Amino acid sequence: MNKKVTIIGSGFSSLSASCYLAKEGFDVSIYEKNTTIGGRCRQFVKQGFTFDIGPSWYWMPDIFDKFFQDFGKQRSDYYILDKLSPAYKIFFSDDVITIGDTMDKICEEFERIEEGSSRHLRKFIEQAQENYDIAINKVVLRPGISPFELVTPETVMRVDQFFKTISGQVRKKFKNPKLISTLEFPVLFLGAKPSNTPSFYSFMNYADFGLGTWHPKGGMYEIVKAMKTLAEELGVQVYTDSPVEKIHVEHGKVKGITVSGKQIDTDFVLSGADYHHSETLLDKQYRQYSESYWDGKTFAPSSLLFYVGFNKKLKNIEHHNLFFDTDFERHAAEIYDHPKWPTDPLFYVNFPSVTDGSMAPEGCETGFFLVPIAPDLEDTPELRNQYFDIIIDRFEKRTGEDVKNNIIFKESFCVIDFVQEYNSYKGNAYGMANTLLQTAFLRPKLKSKKVKNLFFTGQLTVPGPGVPPSLISGKLVSELISKNN
Repeated sequence: MNKKVTIIGSGFSSLSASCYLAKEGFDVSIYEKNTTIGGRCRQFVKQGFTFDIGPSWYWMPDIFDKFFQDFGKQRSDYYILDKLSPAYKIFFSDDVITIGDTMDKICEEFERIEEGSSRHLRKFIEQAQENYDIAINKVVLRPGISPFELVTPETVMRVDQFFKTISGQVRKKFKNPKLISTLEFPVLFLGAKPSNTPSFYSFMNYADFGLGTWHPKGGMYEIVKAMKTLAEELGVQVYTDSPVEKIHVEHGKVKGITVSGKQIDTDFVLSGADYHHSETLLDKQYRQYSESYWDGKTFAPSSLLFYVGFNKKLKNIEHHNLFFDTDFERHAAEIYDHPKWPTDPLFYVNFPSVTDGSMAPEGCETGFFLVPIAPDLEDTPELRNQYFDIIIDRFEKRTGEDVKNNIIFKESFCVIDFVQEYNSYKGNAYGMANTLLQTAFLRPKLKSKKVKNLFFTGQLTVPGPGVPPSLISGKLVSELISKNN
């Protein structure tokens, strides 16, 4: 009889693991507390407008392709992918930088801002590509068990890059503050300040400029639907509206879980839910990490999100838009160093309907606004409205377009919702930051040290935050479970 693996949560890492485990012959079931699957990548549909609730950037297409290829499939079997041209716009107080879909276009834009900068950019991206090849093909495919996993001929040659920072590397070659912000932006996906992120992570710049920015037709939720379809083709059972209330342990080994008051026995438990929350499902003696441990970690930001339906098509905007028209470093300090609601926030706006007409009614625009904020902040309707007014005023000023009277509706999502919907520790949006002391084997472990046959996956463990790393996390933990079978 095939051994049973019970998975808590249905985010990317859980769906990924479920596919790999089912392929290996395990009897796999997923239990999701919410009505729909996808974890933080869910979908919101209202009055013909379609919003991706969470992730909205499709980077590293090679990782998605490799995932489907591992099962003898092609990504194109499940969804259509388009490369965005341009990739995105960055609005500053006195200029707009457009990031094109080729290095030549990007170099031309850099030259417009700072003469001679394209030569430095090509060298920077060349090194970033080498780092990407090492990171994706070697480092991130290790399960974070031992520090020696990081020791390869390639990483030894680059050991200094783990002790220098992205910020230091960028500022050494580029002097214009706009170009500095443009090159420091991608590592924000790793959940930490550029000044605290090892320069080895410049591979994110290659993911950006080298591999480009893409859009799955219908939105990011198409990936979730594709993975669910694949999982079910492999025999995985998916249960929604099924909150897990307890993980049972007997004689130091997983016994089962309680779902909606009913105990379900299993051979293995894999939690893709928030790691801190997952451990609260255990009796205290079986928890690996104390409250002080979690409190002492650097978490990625939370977010204030708005989902806005506009009754007209908008001009002077692209699919992805970054508003860096205020002080980048002050906002970062108000997230990481002195947590508070930002004085003058940077923000991001996603208009998927610019390139995908299926995302909004004809003649309308779907707008997703995001303000990064510190986790664990006070969250009230008054604060949400205050910040919406701030960013919509700036949006109008920078784009030169009046939009306030064209809003059909707006919905918001913030710290309280991250806690309630995802059991997110302190309401974080992206998991645990990838700082030097929170990288690889220094992150919470995939395998429990205290309970046999209990495993974890997702953005608080190895390899880290982001959608592609979550796919890899699911693969890594499935390999560990298979070895323990």
